[in-house]
Amino acid sequence: MTIRVMLVDDQVLLRTGFRMVLAAQPDMEVVAEAGDGVEALQVLRSAAVDVILMDVRMPKLDGVEATRRICSEPDPPKVLILTTFDLDEYAFSGLKAGASGFMLKDVPPGDLLAAIRAVHSGDAVVAPSTTRRLLDRFAPMLPATGKEPRHKELERLTEREREVMVLVAQGLSNGEIAARLVLSEATVKTHVGRILTKLGLRDRVQVVVLAYETGLVRAGGHG
Repeated sequence: MTIRVMLVDDQVLLRTGFRMVLAAQPDMEVVAEAGDGVEALQVLRSAAVDVILMDVRMPKLDGVEATRRICSEPDPPKVLILTTFDLDEYAFSGLKAGASGFMLKDVPPGDLLAAIRAVHSGDAVVAPSTTRRLLDRFAPMLPATGKEPRHKELERLTEREREVMVLVAQGLSNGEIAARLVLSEATVKTHVGRILTKLGLRDRVQVVVLAYETGLVRAGGHG
């Protein structure tokens, strides 16, 4: 199955470079391009797209607002934010807007291709260390919380699901969570799926953001 990719960046040269890398892949095809968020929204009306590589800093409409609008549509394509700095408030805002992850623009081609495939299959793509650094830096911008998690939704989770959510938010993979809790990886995957369903979240990135927002996990520390 071919992954249909859209490139959204105001730098033509950068789009050309990405297009050449993707065109060499048997399972990927660049089906659309846009130079800013407004154009991206227009193009999406007539193009069938699976994954969008989205620049954040663009004229007319930036990538964060474009991502927010795209992800509010029914059955939207997955969005992978491209940023120049890994500690970028735009990247953090992009995750909150519904992006499935973010990558640095100078990422090695192999990593970019792996990220596109992972996002297409439903995984989130944010390196745990980068997620932690991002959230540690921008947690002060999140709503202040008391000792108890603020969101009522968390009460829907079982004790075990809450445990798993904390570990997801700390950046652990399913395998690492399985080892920590002495569970099978399949069981952890089931728990993660139930967490996403109960909380109405799209992917692990949104689990991480919600865990910080609700105070389930503290910036710079654990839950």
